[in-house]
Amino acid sequence: MAAPLILVACSPGEQRTALLREGRLEAAFVERPARPEGLGDLHIGRLAARAPAMAGAFVALAGGETGFLPDSDGAKGRTEGEWLRVAVTRTAQGGKGPRLAVRAGPAEGPLRLLARGLDAPLRLASEHPEAELHTDTPACAARLRAALPPGRVSLSSRPAFDDALEDAFAALASPEVPLPGGGRLTIHPTPALVAIDVDAGSAAGVRNAAAHRALNAHALAEAARQIRLRHLAGAILIDTAGMPIGRRKDLLPGFQTVAQQDPLLRVVGLTGLGLLELQRRRVHTPLHEVLGQPASPLSRGLAALRRGIRAAAARPGARLTLTAPPSVLAALEAWPGALEEFRQAAGPLHLRPDPLCPPGQEDIHAE
Repeated sequence: MAAPLILVACSPGEQRTALLREGRLEAAFVERPARPEGLGDLHIGRLAARAPAMAGAFVALAGGETGFLPDSDGAKGRTEGEWLRVAVTRTAQGGKGPRLAVRAGPAEGPLRLLARGLDAPLRLASEHPEAELHTDTPACAARLRAALPPGRVSLSSRPAFDDALEDAFAALASPEVPLPGGGRLTIHPTPALVAIDVDAGSAAGVRNAAAHRALNAHALAEAARQIRLRHLAGAILIDTAGMPIGRRKDLLPGFQTVAQQDPLLRVVGLTGLGLLELQRRRVHTPLHEVLGQPASPLSRGLAALRRGIRAAAARPGARLTLTAPPSVLAALEAWPGALEEFRQAAGPLHLRPDPLCPPGQEDIHAE
């Protein structure tokens, strides 16, 4: 089996990382370096309030953020006002602050960030020491080479993501996932849980029980992959297609084998309504929170800058204009460094607000 490949595509305001195995996307990360996800960050914090009903305590962190420290990770026996050295073990998500764990070492005020955790390329490089890393940005290549053994990082003159990988990342922002035979998965994150529906498509009228088992087995394998790629977590319910509730238990053994490939995922069983019940440990911020669903003005603006970099490379020296809704332009102007990075890479950029510009049609063009 060929070694996995880590591809890092850097663009103004954003870094996207893909892990490919045999050409198939196996992990996907979208990071915005101006505001890092924070996983693995090491802080000096101060215990702000005990929360006995939650079996833990709230800890004040630098920048006005508050994290939660469970008793099992070091809160037990601590007193309010105590200084602590803590690491982020789960990112802020779902409107809740980060989860923390106590780390050994001196802990004296003031509140401050001691060290950043690894970003996605370095984290994947550590998890897959046999993988090579390819990037398309000299600054990114230099940073990765400084942190990794010689020979692991290569700089490409071509975009790190080809069209197929660009399409794969774009698909992760959609709630619908096509399946062979015209079927689809529909993924609905809610504040309480993630609901996934399997639609059989053209196979819905097939009465062959074996065919329905095969269809659902394939759909469940793809659902597990999408859960991993999108960093979905917490309670997850899957409604399979075209099978009586009593027969759905036949899908469990095969899906248990698939689920074992994801160490964060646990198959709980079937609910009384025949829904497949899963639980996945929360670690990373889900992609739908990073990107927005539908895509947020910032995500649309950063995507436009990414396309604009390619347009500028095709017409060096051209005067470029970004036409976009005012909300998109405002989001870019408020995001630290995004427009500056574009101008450094491609030259001056004129911003033209267009309230009638449809979402996703933001455009950078040469005048």
